Order: sequence, then C-alpha cells, then structure tokens
Amino acid sequence: MTPITPDNPAISEVAGGVDTHQDTHTAAVIDPVGRVLGTEQFPATPAGYADLLAWMRAFGHLTRVGVEGTGVYGAGLTRLLRAEHLDVIEIDRPDRKARRFQGKSDPIDAIAAAKAALAGDRTGTPKQREGRVEALRTLRIARRSAIDQRADTQRQIKALIVTAPDALRQSLRGLTTTKLIVTCAGLAPDRDHAAGPATATQLALRSLARRHQQLSAEIADLDELLDALVAAINPRLTATYGVGTDTAGQLLVTAGENHDRIHSEAAFAMLCGVAPIPASSGKTTRHRLNRGGDRQANAALYRVVLCRLRWDPRTRAYMERRTQDGLSKKEIIRCLKRYVARELYGLITANDQEHVA
Repeated sequence: MTPITPDNPAISEVAGGVDTHQDTHTAAVIDPVGRVLGTEQFPATPAGYADLLAWMRAFGHLTRVGVEGTGVYGAGLTRLLRAEHLDVIEIDRPDRKARRFQGKSDPIDAIAAAKAALAGDRTGTPKQREGRVEALRTLRIARRSAIDQRADTQRQIKALIVTAPDALRQSLRGLTTTKLIVTCAGLAPDRDHAAGPATATQLALRSLARRHQQLSAEIADLDELLDALVAAINPRLTATYGVGTDTAGQLLVTAGENHDRIHSEAAFAMLCGVAPIPASSGKTTRHRLNRGGDRQANAALYRVVLCRLRWDPRTRAYMERRTQDGLSKKEIIRCLKRYVARELYGLITANDQEHVA
C-alpha cells in the first residue's frame, strides 16, 4: 500500500499557523492531511521571527502560513513572511463552538490557524503595512484621538460652567463655543486664592480652554499633512462629489495599500458593511441590514450620502422616486451607500491601474 507521507519528509509540503501575542508567538506545523507535526513558542522579536520561520521550514516545504492578528501583534512576523514570498493568510479568532469543545491554549489556537489556512476556510490577504496608506493610517489615529480629546474638553468646560458661581456662570452662559474658549483662555485668576471655589473654577476653565486651543492647533497641523497625503495617493477620489479628505482617507485605509486583495466591488461593499445580507427562508425572500464590516468606512459612506442628498440633484431625484415606490428614508440611504461604494471602489482600483501603467 502506498504510504500517506512520502519517504523523504524534507520535500513534503507543510502548512503553518501562528497564535500571536505581545511578547511571544506560538507556532504550529501540520502536514497536508492535517496531522500536527510540532508546536513551539518563540519571542516576538526580529530574531524570534527568523527562528520561527526556520523552525517551520525544517519540517518540509512551507506553502502557506495562517497568522492571527496580522495588523496588530503579528504585524512584524507578517512583514517577514511576505518578504520571504510566502502565502500569508489572515486568520480570525478560533470558532467559539470548537473552543468550547477543545479548550483554549496557545498551541491549540496555532494548530487551528494552520488547519484553517490549509483547508481554505480563511482566505483573507493581510494588508501591506508599508507605503503611504500606512502613513495615512497612523496620522489619522493621531487626529482622531485629538478630536475626541477636544470634544471631551469642551464638554468638561460646559459642565463646569453649570456649577460655577452665579456671577461667573452668567458671564459665560450666553457665549458661542468659539467665544467661550477665547474668554476662558484669557481669564486671569489670582493663584493665591486657589482654595476658593470661584478662583478654582476660573483656573480650571482657563486650563481646559488652553488645552482646547492646543488640540485645535494640533488638529489643524494634522489636517494640513493629511490633505497633501490623500491628494497625492488618489486625487480623483478627493475630487468626487461629497468626498472630502477625511472620507477619502478612511476609505483608502479600509482598502489598504494592496487593493488587489479586494477582488470585486461587491467584496468592497461587504468590507464597508453596506452589502445587504440575504435573510430568505421558504417562500419569504428578503434581505437584512449588514451590521458587519468596517464601521468607520460605513460612516464615511453615510456622510457622502447625506452630503449628496442635500446638494446633488440626481441623488435628490432618486430619493423622491424611491419614496414613491414605498421605501423608507433609511432603506433609501442604505441603497445609496451601496451605489456610492461601487462608484468609489472603481476610483480606487482605477488609481491602482494608473500607477501600474
């Protein structure tokens, strides 16, 4: 009888799986029929990545590797594997039902990642973490953080005014937000009387207002960098009606540097969470709302639709026509988001083709 494995194991094909963590990565290797050949733990360092790859290759010809967290703890390992021209598969967390039966450990998760990669249950291609889109992503993180902190600061200022002494509250309540920030930043309380509630409130308002101004300056500086970067990456995207720098930047980050990993506009719509999900059964044929996908990209498409509903005559005419068909406003917006996703996907891929040409 012909043996299941070849006589020379060094030339047999094997698949790997890696469960990534902050300090260590646990790797597993399986043969073409799913039998576990070995598991091992390595430090999450450049030297550890090289040792992990060499260990996997010692079992045979390594064809593909499934990696959990390719964009987080596994980013460094993914870069090395891609540099070695290996087929890297992005693996989600293990199935919950399987985890309840099998238990939870790093070797178990690594074996599950290897089996998912071998069976083709997961076929996601990791995003490339090099290039201008990665630079765009990091700058957007800093900007989003500054915006959130500025909003928190503004809410804290208004909350302090509510409980401030009467004279101070009356002088600040009727001001617009812009004038309020300027007025609070210019307060000059006596620090020697900081033990008094009125003076302490003025000191707190001045500190928060100056923090607000500093964050606004930081946001403006980041916006200047992002405007130039997004326009350089895809000028046609920012020139599209209703698409600004923030929206274009989010969609570019969602698509990633290697846009070819998204095989169709339907896949891009699913990635953005705007593709309708079939919910049919028996004689009932219907679709339901897609609650998955990248919610930031979904919000970006929503902003484009709202802008066009207000200013674009064609979009307004579409809204009127579908309203007469009996659709609600929410349903019409969902349809419009799907159409916008198709349009913008074409611009993103066309930009790739122009760069290749």
